[in-house]
Amino acid sequence: MPAKKRKRSALKRIRQTERRTSMRTIGRSAARTAVRAAREAISKGGEAASEVISAAASALDKAAKRGSVHKNSARRRRSRIAKAATKAKKKT
Repeated sequence: MPAKKRKRSALKRIRQTERRTSMRTIGRSAARTAVRAAREAISKGGEAASEVISAAASALDKAAKRGSVHKNSARRRRSRIAKAATKAKKKT
């Protein structure tokens, strides 16, 4: 079967979609990793937890800005991390 002809605009759209998909995947992955690290730091406790929590919040904000994660979803996750950190501080 012969190769399908495509318009230049269609080829450009394909390139754009591939780039956007890869960038969004990277941002989403970074946010998930940061949130996981923050949750682990909260459960362990210690003074370094605040730095990890702020890094997770930053990663979520960046992901939301780029469109990797919906902004309300990012805000909800930030809120839950902060709430868990406050709860952990009160216990100790």
